[in-house]
Amino acid sequence: MKQEEPSNQSKWQDRIAFDSTVLAGKPVIKGTRIAVEFIIDLLSQGWSNADIAKNYPNVSDDDVRACLAYARDTLSAERVYPIGA
Repeated sequence: MKQEEPSNQSKWQDRIAFDSTVLAGKPVIKGTRIAVEFIIDLLSQGWSNADIAKNYPNVSDDDVRACLAYARDTLSAERVYPIGA
C-alpha cells in the first residue's frame, strides 16, 4: 500500500465517497470504484492489509482504516427495536 503518515485526525469522510453514478451510490474509496463493502469482505475473509496492497496498489492503509471507520459509524448509528413474539 502507499506509504502515508498515520493520521488519527483523518476522518472516513475524507476518504469515502458517495456518487449515484458509481456502483449505484454505494460508498467507495475516493478516486476508485472499490466499495467499502468489498474491503470489509476481504478483511472478513482473512486478508491482511499487505494482501490488499498487493492486489489493489491504489488502496492505502488509511483507506482501509477509513472503510473500517465508516462501518463502525454506520453500525453504531443502527437502532434495533425488539418486537414481541
